[in-house]
Amino acid sequence: MISEGETLEAISFSNDILDRSRSTEERDHLIEARVRMERALLGAIGEDNVGTELRWCVDRLNAICPGSPLHGLALLNLALWHSNKGELMMAMAVHSDISANSGHPGDIRALSRLEVARILVGMGDLDPAMRHLWSARNGFIDSEMSTEALVASLEWLDIALDEVSANSPTMDARIEEASPREGPGNTWIPANPDDITNVVDYLLPILTTDMSGHSRSDLGLIIDASEIIGRVDWTSGMSDRISEIQDPRVSEALQS
Repeated sequence: MISEGETLEAISFSNDILDRSRSTEERDHLIEARVRMERALLGAIGEDNVGTELRWCVDRLNAICPGSPLHGLALLNLALWHSNKGELMMAMAVHSDISANSGHPGDIRALSRLEVARILVGMGDLDPAMRHLWSARNGFIDSEMSTEALVASLEWLDIALDEVSANSPTMDARIEEASPREGPGNTWIPANPDDITNVVDYLLPILTTDMSGHSRSDLGLIIDASEIIGRVDWTSGMSDRISEIQDPRVSEALQS
């Protein structure tokens, strides 16, 4: 109903379901929590009550089905609500409740890691942001979420190309050796060229399937990576198809 633009009808219908889930005859705590979460997201309640309602849903689902996909989704929604309110530390705290130890599935954990990475990027704390993006990328690949894996790969590569060093540990090593910091502050570690090669080799066949489009910063990242790593083969195929490229910045970079 929502996808067809029937939002008011959907809200009315969900209200009926909510009433039934609370009734003596059809009492169902799980359906009540799910419907209340959806109604909060749909704007069926007052804006001032959205955060309280999303928190109620998290707490109820944690009692009924902790670690379930629905519980993870409720945590994601609450964290995003805090982020949208500018309450970044609260958002991070909620995301920390999404974990493998809690039983949350890989796709939910990957979505959480992506959002945490974006918060850290906004704070300028790029070392942990890169680790979270890498974890998100791996989670999306394992969950066969190709679009999300593409996004996480591009966001990671955009940061990684700022500085590359063969002496830097790989991302897998950085994640394995990560430990809590003693105090606040932003940290940075250059990217390892092997990780960049891994990501570009993954991205290249996807991004070059269709090279049209007037704003192709993704192709620009491949060109930058090619220059930094010294992999001319990454751009040679693009140069052979330069007539297909509509972004003048990409065409100019390939011809320079």
